[in-house]
Amino acid sequence: MSAALPVVDPARWSPATVAAVRDAGLDADAVAAVVRSALSEDLADGPDVTTLATVPAQARGRARLTPRTPGVLAGVPVALAVLDTLLGADLVVEQAAPDGTAMTAGEPVLVVRGPVRGLLTAERTALNLLGHLSGIATTTRRWVDAVAGTGARIRDTRKTLPGLRALEKYAVRCGGGVNHRMSLGDAALIKDNHVEAAGSVTAAIAAVRSGAPGVDTEVEVDTLEQFDEAVGCGAELVLLDNFSLTDTAEAVRRRDAAHSGVRLESSGGLTVDRAHEVAATGVDFLAVGALTHSSPVLDLGMELERAAG
Repeated sequence: MSAALPVVDPARWSPATVAAVRDAGLDADAVAAVVRSALSEDLADGPDVTTLATVPAQARGRARLTPRTPGVLAGVPVALAVLDTLLGADLVVEQAAPDGTAMTAGEPVLVVRGPVRGLLTAERTALNLLGHLSGIATTTRRWVDAVAGTGARIRDTRKTLPGLRALEKYAVRCGGGVNHRMSLGDAALIKDNHVEAAGSVTAAIAAVRSGAPGVDTEVEVDTLEQFDEAVGCGAELVLLDNFSLTDTAEAVRRRDAAHSGVRLESSGGLTVDRAHEVAATGVDFLAVGALTHSSPVLDLGMELERAAG
């Protein structure tokens, strides 16, 4: 069985959906690309045969998207883009909680009405994206809460799923975290392999300053000696890779004593249980790759209520 895939085009979305995506700071075309890819998987072999066989074409209903466990909401604009694509002008949004909301199990965060066939076809795609992004936001909030009162911020990495970086980093923001670089070109991050290739921390910094002037430069260091070298070269940010708590505190002391203004980021071996003591040393950021590569999906379901008649 074959059928044309739905057209995923922001120009066809309702003004409310477009505004929701825009207000979230997301690029509508990028969201459309994700929705298009997801729907093409579900509809690659034709339409939803189960729904077409069991649901009359004229049937309408109300769908409540509800968390089964507590968490932090992220991805409502993306779910709306899925629903809008499949239901179009027939989509009626009755309730939509703002992303970043602390969710209570059993309390709907998104309630919509429309043709049942469209609602059921959209169900899994909408829930997959909403659950994945809410899982990231929930994990991020746990880390953010763990370092509360220290002044440190929780920051993500580029350890993201291909094609989902913008959405996953958006979910980090919904959870109260901040983003590291989005791509390889918006900032320089000199890691150990770059240092090896250049010959030293000093040589690597000089090469970046020459090849990409004006770009913020962060340097990953493994020892306090490398730290001193990076600070002496004027690095804007130094990543303390797998530093012990003692060495982390010493790096902060040296930074403060030198009045250098360099920002410090802890990375490697961090756990949410140890987050507060690491943050309390005075570092500016904790880099947590697990936010995007290991956050469990938050369990949400869609409850359908078919309209009478």
